[in-house]
Amino acid sequence: MDVKILSLSKNSDFQNILTGKKINNIFSTIFFKKISNKNNKKLNLSIVTKKKLGNAVERNKIKRRMRNIMIFIVKNININLNYSYLIIAKKTVLEKKYDDIKDKILNDFKKII
Repeated sequence: MDVKILSLSKNSDFQNILTGKKINNIFSTIFFKKISNKNNKKLNLSIVTKKKLGNAVERNKIKRRMRNIMIFIVKNININLNYSYLIIAKKTVLEKKYDDIKDKILNDFKKII
């Protein structure tokens, strides 16, 4: 499945998604909600890392890991493109193995379908 991943840019989109449904796990919190003016051929996804998670190098490492996981998920499962997603990462993403994180987040996205 060849899907382009777009980042959310408007503050109103972030506020709108935060009022939607959410799934928590030890690595992240995933918010998802349908947005009316969204293109259904593209995946709206943003990854947020808070400043208290670490310095810029650590935050960028978390974002790279999460982005790679999302590319894997888009290729392997039929993700719902009607939703926009917001992933807020937690500190445990730095401490655990990549495969453990990928499995847990993959299971959470299977629940969303």
